[in-house]
Amino acid sequence: MACTSTRRSPELPLPAIASPAIAELQAQLAALQHENHKLRRINDALIERVESGVTRGNDPYAAFQHSVVLAEQVRERTDALNQAMAELKAGNHLLGEARLRAETAHRHLIDAIESISDAFVLFDEQQRIVLFNSRFKAFWAHSRVRIIAGMRLAEVKRLMTANGLFSEETRGQPDEPVLYRLQNGRWLQVSERPTQEGGRVILFTDITDVKLSETVRREQAVAQKSHLLQRAVDNLSQGVAMVNAQGVLELWNRRFLELSGLAPVAAHRPFNEVIADSELQLLTPASRDGNGRLIQECEQRLSDGRVLEIRTHPLPTGGYVNTFTDITERYQHAEALSESERWIRLITDHVPALIAYLNADLVYEFTNKVYEQWYCWPRGVMLGQSLREAHSEQHYQRLEAYVARALAGESVTFEFAETNINNQERYMLRSYVPNRLANGEVVGIFVLIRDITERRRTAEALHQAYQNLEHRVQERTAELTTLNDQLLREIDERSRVELRLREAKREAERANLSKTKFLAAVSHDLLQPLNAARLFTSALLERREPVANAQLVRNVSNSLQDVENLLGTLVDISKLDAGVIKADVAPFALSELLDNLAAEYCQVARSEGLELRFVPCSVLVRSDIQLLARILRNLLSNAIRYTPKGRVVLGCRRRGSRVSIEVWDSGIGIAQDRLEEIFQEFKRGDVQRPDQDRGLGLGLAIVEKIAGILGHRIQVRSWPGRGSVFAVEVPLSATAPKPLPCLEMSEPMLERLRGARVWVLDNDAAICAGMRTLLEGWGCRVVTALSEQDLARQVDGYRADADLLIADYHLDHDQNGVDAVARINACRPSPIPALMITANYSNELKQQIRERGHTLMHKPVRPMKLKIAMSHLLGQATSG
Repeated sequence: MACTSTRRSPELPLPAIASPAIAELQAQLAALQHENHKLRRINDALIERVESGVTRGNDPYAAFQHSVVLAEQVRERTDALNQAMAELKAGNHLLGEARLRAETAHRHLIDAIESISDAFVLFDEQQRIVLFNSRFKAFWAHSRVRIIAGMRLAEVKRLMTANGLFSEETRGQPDEPVLYRLQNGRWLQVSERPTQEGGRVILFTDITDVKLSETVRREQAVAQKSHLLQRAVDNLSQGVAMVNAQGVLELWNRRFLELSGLAPVAAHRPFNEVIADSELQLLTPASRDGNGRLIQECEQRLSDGRVLEIRTHPLPTGGYVNTFTDITERYQHAEALSESERWIRLITDHVPALIAYLNADLVYEFTNKVYEQWYCWPRGVMLGQSLREAHSEQHYQRLEAYVARALAGESVTFEFAETNINNQERYMLRSYVPNRLANGEVVGIFVLIRDITERRRTAEALHQAYQNLEHRVQERTAELTTLNDQLLREIDERSRVELRLREAKREAERANLSKTKFLAAVSHDLLQPLNAARLFTSALLERREPVANAQLVRNVSNSLQDVENLLGTLVDISKLDAGVIKADVAPFALSELLDNLAAEYCQVARSEGLELRFVPCSVLVRSDIQLLARILRNLLSNAIRYTPKGRVVLGCRRRGSRVSIEVWDSGIGIAQDRLEEIFQEFKRGDVQRPDQDRGLGLGLAIVEKIAGILGHRIQVRSWPGRGSVFAVEVPLSATAPKPLPCLEMSEPMLERLRGARVWVLDNDAAICAGMRTLLEGWGCRVVTALSEQDLARQVDGYRADADLLIADYHLDHDQNGVDAVARINACRPSPIPALMITANYSNELKQQIRERGHTLMHKPVRPMKLKIAMSHLLGQATSG
């Protein structure tokens, strides 16, 4: 049997190669040789017996016949033996080729591990050394230990410790690499991984340069964080003062000095000494009122008339932070409202008529002074009592039918005889006017009662005089006619008042319907896909892509950010009429707005087969950049919508102290008699591109409302069949805008996100996909779920380890995220910090989430704010 041999490395033994098929062939060959040998011996014995002639009768013939059979068997066995020899020869050839390939692969393996820049060592399933490279052997160059194949892993680790190769060890999680610090000051990272056969592979990586770079980066991050913190505090509208556990003032801003009237303060002064130099009172977490209760906030009126709100917030390190807010304007508004309420009460109290208001449960919510005096009730006692409780049962039964008609939505006026405090019978004219909501529901009744006793008595006196004094008919008739004319005029006046009331009511209903449709256009369903798109584009921006793609994604992200600002403005438009939202007027370069709009709408116009021409302008103006952008967006969108072909032009004209921003189009134009109508809500052009969405008809109505808030004048000129021009005049600014601060994430904040275990609960699959893409780009380990049941299935019934839970407030089947978080934390030994995301801006929801201790973010989610909020929550969990 042929075999080959190859020179092997003394440190890397090659295991023997055995083939089960070849061994079986060898065993069969040996058995055939043994049986052939036996047949030969039998044949030789028979031939010898025949030749000796000692047989009798027919024995020679039988022996000969038997020998022939034996010869045939010998031939068959010989053929089988020859075939086995041939198969054995072929097997030996294959065995040689296999051994050659194994030795070649072994040599390639040796070359591969020698080319690794790290130290490498391989152990088999008995934890004995099989392979190692020269870099691993170099670790022992200065020791008397000789590393050879076959040494156990435990022995190697013992020798490493005994020979003092490593002076310091740093361990992380069980599956994470172990860091060692060498005696010469260098650092090694040791990574262990199991093999499929049960052995282990160990890599030793020199990370000294990485550690030094990390130290320098951490020091730079701390310095930058301190600088950014001071800049952020200086830009707060509130005064801020941070005091350490020893009572020393460590951090403050300029606003604190302005509100307190202090000159620049030296660092590291006791806070009580600093406050003593001002009018402000000292408030700490330990401050108490006259009843011994802790005080966390108070209001203080200064000598110059300003009112400050002072709050104190304890810090985990033992110090505290005080905030100082100027609430003078809010205080004045509250006083004005109180004064207005006092005047309304004063007016109604001096009206001779009885005025009251009953809610749908017939409970008094308002009564004037005359009403309470008529029914002999002390001041304010009737409020909160039902109609049945405030009057006798007989009185209530007389009024019950009229009250039922008013609650059914009918205005009722009737005469009613009553006895006053002096037991005098008086005739009262009662009017019940239902208070309806926009949907027609009656939620209360306005009650107006007037004393018409004198009128009744006059009529009765006229009737009696007519019967008894017939000769004075003419005189009494004239008087009666005069009174009748007065009554007719009064009835006519009442009719006109009722007509005006009905018209005002219809106008209010139209306004409510307009608001309802308006808010429906920017509801939660519109914010959901926008939020998902914002998450996807933010994730794309943070990936390392070619420059061209990055610029394209950045343009998309800028457009989405503009859409976010647009939707935020649309949501707030409904509050403009109430005066809740005010314009944030500030100077800015007009090119910042127009360049972005031109770049965005150039693509929109091109997609519609139009040309957008833009004339740049670099003047400084004073306006609210967000609201002005909304005006120009609506004008550009309308121009593209109603221009079948041709071009749209965006440019400016200088007009004295103002600049006119104009949008020209070559569209269908507007008739002269419709120039005023187009600014009404839900009014749309009759002719436009057939493939376009008609919209809600709110664009120009919103333009007019925003222009009224900003104090800008809107002008429009149009030529039917030739085009239109819309212009908005904006005042110029003599002062340059303040540069916006650049906010960046510090390295420690990013470190908290890497490896963080985050659960995301949202009933929108696109939001889940966007969240996963964005958070995994930050290094988080993310689990997304569309429901509580889906999340429980993925995380072992909420028992898996987690660092943060992000939940949407609106879930399927009338569920909400606040209750879902409570149920999830109830199933865990310790609660998970929760971040609640919603498009609901109500104060009730904010208060509810604040009471639960969760963090609230509104949609659409800005990635930078999300990253900061997550890092803050993860930092709190780590410090806690």
